[in-house]
Amino acid sequence: MKKILSILMVIACLGIAIPAQAQLKFGLKGGLNITSLSFSGDMFKGDNRTGFFIGPMAEFTIPVVGLGLDVAALYNQAKGKANYYGEDIISQNETLKSIEVPVNLKWTFGMGSTLGAYIAAGPQFGFNVGSGLFNIGKETFDMKKSYTTFNVGAGVKLVQHLQVGLNYNFSINKMAKAHIDDYEGSVNMKKNTWQVSLAYLF
Repeated sequence: MKKILSILMVIACLGIAIPAQAQLKFGLKGGLNITSLSFSGDMFKGDNRTGFFIGPMAEFTIPVVGLGLDVAALYNQAKGKANYYGEDIISQNETLKSIEVPVNLKWTFGMGSTLGAYIAAGPQFGFNVGSGLFNIGKETFDMKKSYTTFNVGAGVKLVQHLQVGLNYNFSINKMAKAHIDDYEGSVNMKKNTWQVSLAYLF
């Protein structure tokens, strides 16, 4: 809750600081993601799996320089697959459900009145709303309630309303941890994701 309030305060302050000529648009964003899990212990390996995301977004833009801010609140459903290489090879599929709040700095450059392009980067704050556990064979990973990742992406803007983007999201900190008896210390799990998005701004 404290992180959510902090994010909202930052957004509010940025909104106050934006010049009067800035454009503010709201819309809906959704798309597909390809998620890969990574582990700090070599007895676990992750495979790519496909999921989806959808939710409202807002975009602030200063037209003259093309700089702005892209903020969204996305319901994200990622498919995670992990393999455990112990005495036997065990595979486990789980559905990871979360609310993702990306806050991206965005630079837009025009190619005419109906076509433009953009690059974007910024932190993304994730909040787990699914199961608190990820079980792989006899091992159990405890999911964190919140975690942080980072976005890097680019895309095109069409007819002033549509946006099509490609984004890579990589972990900054762990999203789950397990204590393994046969391993010294704990094993951390992270999530890295490719995203293809379609947004409509009103």
